[in-house]
Amino acid sequence: ILGKLRRGMDALAIGPGLGSSSGVSTLVEDWLCSLPNPLLLDADALNALAEKGWGRREVRPAGPRLVTPHPGEMARLLGLSAAVVQSDRLTHAVGLARRWRTTVVLKGAGTIITDGQRWAINRTGNPGMATGGTGDVLSGLLVALLAQGLEVFDAARLGVWLHGMAGDLAAAEWSEPGLIASDLPRFLGAAWRRVLANR
Repeated sequence: ILGKLRRGMDALAIGPGLGSSSGVSTLVEDWLCSLPNPLLLDADALNALAEKGWGRREVRPAGPRLVTPHPGEMARLLGLSAAVVQSDRLTHAVGLARRWRTTVVLKGAGTIITDGQRWAINRTGNPGMATGGTGDVLSGLLVALLAQGLEVFDAARLGVWLHGMAGDLAAAEWSEPGLIASDLPRFLGAAWRRVLANR
């Protein structure tokens, strides 16, 4: 499988809808450490790593990595409570980024983006986006940016901003309580126009 992926994929995402089994854990561990392609890990991929205690290990990935945990997933990775993670989000995000030599997107209000050396806090987005599926939209957007060749930290900052702005535009049109994940792609074009207008 790895040989085919090296030849045929510009970037990959693994996790959403993956489920849990020993085979899943083996696959995720293998891809994390051995795949040379840019790789995004989210959802069940992070849960599989958490079950094996990977959150406190040192990792030397074979290629660029981007991990996108919400506070609960980060807590499971680190063996902490979500409350402890939320009490010092930046420290925990930077620590994981350094141990894994990766870029971390710690989702939530004021999403943190860090590669362990640089960090940014995103200010777009709203509470209406705390609904099932919005994280999957973000993962799709981020891996698309990685596939276009953007450096991981830059792709993460841009993708998180676009995702949040699309949510803000959708909320302005339809309200925060009425937002669902499928609303976000409809407003990504308008969010992109705001980026391009400020170039």
